[in-house]
Amino acid sequence: MRELVKVFKALSDETRLRILNLLLERECCVCEVMQVLDISQTRASRNLNALYDAGLLKLRRQGLWALYSIDKENLRDYYTELVDAVGKGLAGNPIAARDRVRLKSTERIVPNCIVVAAR
Repeated sequence: MRELVKVFKALSDETRLRILNLLLERECCVCEVMQVLDISQTRASRNLNALYDAGLLKLRRQGLWALYSIDKENLRDYYTELVDAVGKGLAGNPIAARDRVRLKSTERIVPNCIVVAAR
């Protein structure tokens, strides 16, 4: 029960829903999330960590980069259904659509990405 509560808490925040929206498109580093959502490194890292701690994300290191993605291979069935529901719920949302467009023009900026990896 505790794990399910943790997942619902992670999904109960607008910033984290917007981050999941980005990660449904592709894996992202912290600096890309910062650019798209126009938020600080601390806020991006804190929200990515909340999703990671809830078991929704995985972290992959590539050189200096800490890349987050939805952990599709290891999600429980109902987690997959929740992530799919988030995607469907955001499909017609103008903010989510704008975020997806902005994601296409992001750049990875070394100082912002290497300092914030999930615990």
